[in-house]
Amino acid sequence: MRGRCISVHVGQAGVQMGNTCWELYCLEHGIQPDGQMPSDKTIGGGDDSFTTFFCETGAGKHVPRAIFVDLEPTVIGECKLTGL
Repeated sequence: MRGRCISVHVGQAGVQMGNTCWELYCLEHGIQPDGQMPSDKTIGGGDDSFTTFFCETGAGKHVPRAIFVDLEPTVIGECKLTGL
């Protein structure tokens, strides 16, 4: 598993910043809120940098390689509403 990154976001500020960061990553790579990528997009623009931050499931859904940790469930719940 060479060249893979897992982001860890801890606490309210970490989770909120991580959520914003992952929203931008999704926009940059053309990933929709449901994790699907439009068929007219090529993954990573022809290179494998895309797979550094995302994992593709068997169903074709792209999932961020990220861990969000907080003792307060409200902030994590807000992330779930955004589709991450």
